Amino acid sequence: MNVIVIGSGISGLSIANILVENCKVEVLEKSSKIGGLIKCDRIEGNLFHRVGGHVFNSRNKKVTDWFWQYFDKEKEFLKAKRNAKIDICSTTVGYPIENYIYQLPDDVRIPIMSEILEKINQNKTKTQHSNFKEFLIDNFGQTLYKLYFEPYNKKMWNTNLDEIPLDWLQGKLPMPDLKEVVLSNVLRKEEDQMVHSSFYYPKEGGSQFIVNRLAEALNISVSYSVNSIDLNNNKLSINHGNRITDKLIYTGDIRNLHRMINFDDVELKDSLLKARGLKSNGTSNVLCEMDNNNLSWRYIPEHQFKAHRIIYTGNFSNSNNANLDKKTCVVEFSGEHDKNTMIKELENLPGNLRPLAFNYEPNSYIIHNKDTKKIINKIKNLLEPYNIYLLGRFAEWEYYNMDKCIESGMSMADKKFFY
Repeated sequence: MNVIVIGSGISGLSIANILVENCKVEVLEKSSKIGGLIKCDRIEGNLFHRVGGHVFNSRNKKVTDWFWQYFDKEKEFLKAKRNAKIDICSTTVGYPIENYIYQLPDDVRIPIMSEILEKINQNKTKTQHSNFKEFLIDNFGQTLYKLYFEPYNKKMWNTNLDEIPLDWLQGKLPMPDLKEVVLSNVLRKEEDQMVHSSFYYPKEGGSQFIVNRLAEALNISVSYSVNSIDLNNNKLSINHGNRITDKLIYTGDIRNLHRMINFDDVELKDSLLKARGLKSNGTSNVLCEMDNNNLSWRYIPEHQFKAHRIIYTGNFSNSNNANLDKKTCVVEFSGEHDKNTMIKELENLPGNLRPLAFNYEPNSYIIHNKDTKKIINKIKNLLEPYNIYLLGRFAEWEYYNMDKCIESGMSMADKKFFY
């Protein structure tokens, strides 16, 4: 069976490797370089994660077993404990914030804990929340919501939190146990339950090393843009017969599919046109040289700062840094910002940041509204009879990290569409 995969990000490379033992697989990539959102470049000898910073871990043993068959965990990777902080109320506290309320000033710590204790005393059964805002307020109270959750999430998602349906975030949000929150603040124990409380990171090359390794056994054509997908004698024809395949896996942006698919199917065309209205946020990222510290992430919720987080990629591996006396980091801004604005912002952030390189990614974070899942599921169902399948963050319109991309590919292969 012939299978074409469109896109060479982690989703495309994962499904291609899963299928290549039983199928003839080709990966088509429009860029000149593989990797999608997790590709990296060297700038003056420093590794630049162009979109955020990507690490690996998973609670799913099936995913980790699959991943480690391609790598030598001991020789090629470093294991790190997450050391993340939040800059808030003119101080720095631990992450996640609900476990470190005791580090906040009295004027906010006392009302926050009072509201959490009141919720425990109410002993309410689980409440069904219609949106993200309701969920946060009902679980953490108004004070912590206004202080941290609202400003940080609005800054990152660039949308109103009451417009984000909670069903989109199910399985992606840790469900808080308020009694555990209180115990964490009384006992002052370190957080170790989140999936990335510890993580693995390549000794050399960052996430580019991961995609390069996953690409080694694959047939990949780069600088290849897919402009049309047609039906030809029950086969799928790419770019008017340039490629013919039995099945196609699309990992690109679903909003662009209406320009490619040329089937005489009114319902499918209408559904693809509806997908054009799906919302996403881009990110502006700045690679910086900085003073030494021991952090992995820093979150910046407060309104006076335009950046929302700093990813200390130079601390993930020393090979990411050209200068042994200086480390590097990536400062992330939601949306597009001009260089002068970002340079001025760096002056107000900690660490004596010196910019080395800039990148704008038009689409980093996907955003749901109440109709998004319905639109995506309908398109999936309409495409499957044509042997076209959607996979990955922007095709399935799901906020997948690396492990979830792999997990979704495995789930697709388990349906045995391809054997």
